[in-house]
Parts: sequence; C-alpha cells; structure tokens
Amino acid sequence: MKKILFLMVVLLHSTTSIAQETSFFSTTDSFLNKHVHGKKVNYEAVKKDNKTLKDLMLQIASFKLSNDSKVNKAFFINAYNIVMINAIVEKYPINSPMDIAGVFDKTKYTVAGTKLTLNDIENKMIREKYKDARIHFVLVCGANGCPPITNFAYTAENLEHQLEQQTKLAINNPDFIKVNVKSKKVEISQIFEWYKEDFISTKSSYIDFLNKYKSEPIPANFKVTFYNYDWSLNKH
Repeated sequence: MKKILFLMVVLLHSTTSIAQETSFFSTTDSFLNKHVHGKKVNYEAVKKDNKTLKDLMLQIASFKLSNDSKVNKAFFINAYNIVMINAIVEKYPINSPMDIAGVFDKTKYTVAGTKLTLNDIENKMIREKYKDARIHFVLVCGANGCPPITNFAYTAENLEHQLEQQTKLAINNPDFIKVNVKSKKVEISQIFEWYKEDFISTKSSYIDFLNKYKSEPIPANFKVTFYNYDWSLNKH
C-alpha cells in the first residue's frame, strides 16, 4: 500500500511539473509572439495590458526546476528575457535599460524560488552551469546593442537548434559583426570584450569563434576591434 501511495505521489509530482513547464513555455511563446514586432518589443502595449506579464512573473517565481538540464537552461533564458521586459515596463517610458538604477546588479527577483538579480540569472544560473557561449546571442538586455529578441520562446526540445540559429543570425549580421575587407579589420560587439573568456582561449581567437558560424570566413590576419555598445531601448 505504501509503495502504491509513493508511486502515486511521484506520478502526481511529475504530472504537475510537466503541466507547469508546458504552461510557462507556451505562455511565454504567446506573449512574445504578440508583443515582439520587427525584433523590437512593444513596451507601450505591454504596459497598457500587463496581465500576461504579471502571470509570467508569478510562474517564473514558482517554477520548479527539472531533472532535465535542457528544460532548466531554456527556462532561465526565457526568465531572463521576461524579467528584463518586466523591469523596463515598470519604469516605462524610458530611453535605455541603463536609466533604471541597479536593474542588472541590485534589484532582485524571485526566480524558481530564489532571489536573483539579472546578473545572477545570466552569470550564476546560465554561464557558470552551461558554459555555452551561444547564450550571449539569446539573452536580451533590452538594448539595441543586444542581438535581437525573438518572437518565440526557447524550449528544451528545440533549444540546440534555436541556439545555433540565433548565433548564426547574429554573427552573419553585418550590423553586428562589421567586416571591412579593404582595411583588413573586423569590428565586433563589446559583448565579446566583456565575456572574453567565453569566446577565446590560449588556443583559439575571436576569429576562430566567429568562423565556426560565419558563412564567409574571416581571414585570420584581420585586426579585431570593438565598437561602442548601443544602450538605446529596443522599443517598437
């Protein structure tokens, strides 16, 4: 009898977790599809009707982490992007996420039952755990300097393809990676400078990383420089 009860509890917990995951990812997908246009966020529309955003923040707060690392990775990516949108909407209208004091390193949000800053989500929950440089092309800080936000959610079953696709799109975007053949230079985002250790090592260079995704490889002798980050708001 005890064994049956135990199995029933396990089954109930598993069913609840699956329902929770399905709800969060599907609600995030619908929310982004509705409010992301031309790779920009319609913050004004969200502010006027923020019921779904509030619901997502509650789901993020109470989310039960999975035994499946891909589920957790997809959750934290979506959570970062939704929390960032929420932070902007709370202060909107603004011209830049930098107009919000402490938005990245001071303000804490409840994420999967733990109080975390946006920097904590990025650095402790994603970068440290997964060591995947591609996350820099899917985490969106609300600025035009970021790779553009998608109008769909990241999901465990599609995550590998989504990470590859968004990384390729960013690195082949001439506004993001600026190659000048005549001067033999390539200008890249300060993201690569800030998170240098994620992209290069003693055995590989920035160009080595870029060429893994570049449709037209950059010659190894090109000089790499960083252009100034655009902190203006990614508003529609």
